[in-house]
Amino acid sequence: MTALSNVLIAVAVIVLVVGRQLRARRLDTERRFWLLPLILAAVALRDPVLIDPAHKGAAALILAGSLVTTVGMGCAWGWTMRLWRDQEGQLWTQGSVATVFAWVGAIVIRIGWYGVGTALHVHQSTSVLMLSLGLLLLVRSAAVSWRARRLDDHKHTLAA
Repeated sequence: MTALSNVLIAVAVIVLVVGRQLRARRLDTERRFWLLPLILAAVALRDPVLIDPAHKGAAALILAGSLVTTVGMGCAWGWTMRLWRDQEGQLWTQGSVATVFAWVGAIVIRIGWYGVGTALHVHQSTSVLMLSLGLLLLVRSAAVSWRARRLDDHKHTLAA
């Protein structure tokens, strides 16, 4: 895939996901939250220059640091989501203003990693963006799912 198509896919996914997250919606704990991240990762990992061959060590460190901070941002984003149960006991979720700030923070950090790479003359493929986005979505969904299970565990504890 070309760099432009990777960026366009990433922007489309971000717009779709953020738009959905800011609306209240029923949380489906049975859905395959890992599917879209897996697709994004598969597309990214097909890139033969995911790590700059001219600067392998620096590129690998930047990629690793980028993915570690992405995990942190995914956790932060997952914790900004509001969870509640309606009168029928259905689980609902909705993003908040903090969710928007988490997204802005993730974008700023992503730009920062590109800046580090540029300063070190390391070429960073747009596939790194796709991989990071997939990881961000996976971690966020895992955090929300974990919180939802904890909410259920807490409910069962209170009922006992």
